[in-house]
Amino acid sequence: MKKFFGDLKRDLKFKNAGPGHVVTEEARKPTEIKAKAPEKPRRPAEETQMAAAAALSRLEIKQQKGRPTSGRRNDAKNELTDPAVTSEVQTINNQGPNSSQKEGRSSFTVDAVYFICPLTNASVSKCAREVHIKEAILMKFADDPIQASILMIHTFNKDKEKIKTACETLGRYIDNICNNPNEEKYRKIKLQNKVFQERISELEGTHEFLQSIGFERKKIHVAGQENEEDFYVLNEDFLTRYEELRQYKDELLNAEPVTAQLDRRVKIFRPSALAAKFELPNDFYNLTAEEIKREQLMRSETVERTTMLRTKAMRERDEQRELKKYNYTLLRVRFPDGYILQATFYAREKVLALREFVHGVLENDCAPFELVGPGGRKLKDDSVMLAEVGLVPAALLTLTWDAEVLLDLQAAGHSFTGTIKQELLSNVQTLI
Repeated sequence: MKKFFGDLKRDLKFKNAGPGHVVTEEARKPTEIKAKAPEKPRRPAEETQMAAAAALSRLEIKQQKGRPTSGRRNDAKNELTDPAVTSEVQTINNQGPNSSQKEGRSSFTVDAVYFICPLTNASVSKCAREVHIKEAILMKFADDPIQASILMIHTFNKDKEKIKTACETLGRYIDNICNNPNEEKYRKIKLQNKVFQERISELEGTHEFLQSIGFERKKIHVAGQENEEDFYVLNEDFLTRYEELRQYKDELLNAEPVTAQLDRRVKIFRPSALAAKFELPNDFYNLTAEEIKREQLMRSETVERTTMLRTKAMRERDEQRELKKYNYTLLRVRFPDGYILQATFYAREKVLALREFVHGVLENDCAPFELVGPGGRKLKDDSVMLAEVGLVPAALLTLTWDAEVLLDLQAAGHSFTGTIKQELLSNVQTLI
């Protein structure tokens, strides 16, 4: 059994290593799995290898209000023709997002975006997340093949409509058996049946589910036909276990895909002049290599937009395009004593999530504070996304204690403790 699961793990890693040259290719047949003790779960279908994301820091055009149009146009022209800017864009286009990565040096602020697998509680990088979850599900077959096959259906397959149709069809098979216990025809499923082929057969985990709840694959002679045909036939031991079958059906219909949770990778740093310096890996961006090559053209278009009147619809369209550039953001919060809190967020998380996170690291989680973003802008609206207030792909914020509330607390005779939790301070690091 140990060797079998080792083969599964190696097979998954092989499939994610990239496309190879196929000499021969045989049609994949579902592996037989006995109820409660599967032999060999069917291996996941090969998926498209994740393309390496590339990133280019946003090229911001400073808005200059009160200047004549001709002046803005001249400034924009000068900026576009600046040798330093042209050299920077050419270097990125020629060498990729970071030449140090190409040379094998690690100079990133963080090495990757990480996620926590709910099945193993392990923290895995973004690029290893999907493989890790698949391996964790496959390993569950040894202990609970029914639950593993259900998770396999909902996680390995990506088309939600096909998943829903397959689960509903499997549920009807179970209903027919439970509602018609004396009808032998409902205990058999013809594998070449059109409905079975179109709705069930091609989805990962469906064969494993049927086998794990008591169906066995057999060849049966069909009247009027010369050759035998493949059927799934319910084992006689399961004919009286109707309540269990109904329970399996409910679990199948109500299951959700296994989703890894973003690992914030919380860190505390000593006071440092490097707090506003960020060097991010590709994980934080949502740009393809082709989009990076178009970034210089987009920069030119941005300059052009600053010299013309734009409608509200035009502005909203440009804002939405800007939001889609980033999936994650690395945020740092500098406290009044100089200590720096760092964590990773989704770019589309609300400001409220950031505020609640900061409260959670304080010894007194009710301590009143304000968050000030780059440029001195206070974050007052908790309902907006981090990307909408420009806190992407990374930003340094400043935390200030709410002076008015502090005065009220002091007047009421309450003491105030605004320090970071000791367990975090005990692991303080130095920014380099």
